[in-house]
Amino acid sequence: MAHRDREDRPRRYRRRGQGELEVQVLAALRGSEVPVTATWVRERLDGDLAYTTVVTILTRLLAKDAVARERRGRSFVWTPTADVAGLAALKMRRLLDGEHDREAVLASFVTALSPDDEQVLRALLEAAPAAEVTRANGAAGRGRCDPGER
Repeated sequence: MAHRDREDRPRRYRRRGQGELEVQVLAALRGSEVPVTATWVRERLDGDLAYTTVVTILTRLLAKDAVARERRGRSFVWTPTADVAGLAALKMRRLLDGEHDREAVLASFVTALSPDDEQVLRALLEAAPAAEVTRANGAAGRGRCDPGER
């Protein structure tokens, strides 16, 4: 049986890009000033997502440390711990962590930056205290390097 819209026409579903739904869920969470339920998130998203789909996305975001959850009664309430930029940074860090030759990956990334992006990165590295960068990377040995090195 085909799904139909309000005018009884068959619906056409658009396939979302990878990570697009995570960004939408995170944006919905950030739109609330208080912790919210998966049902609340589902009601704010476009389209007809199943409740279980929303819970799956929230659980994936929890595994990425992009949201926090707290038991409230028989269900959970969810709170964002990262913004969209933070989610992108988490993805980048996970990809980097999966590679054996971190230095080669970073060198390839840096050499592919536009001149404007390179200036932004240099300014960020110069402004970030070494301890903060090390803590953000989550392990010793991944601290700040000299921005002049390539």
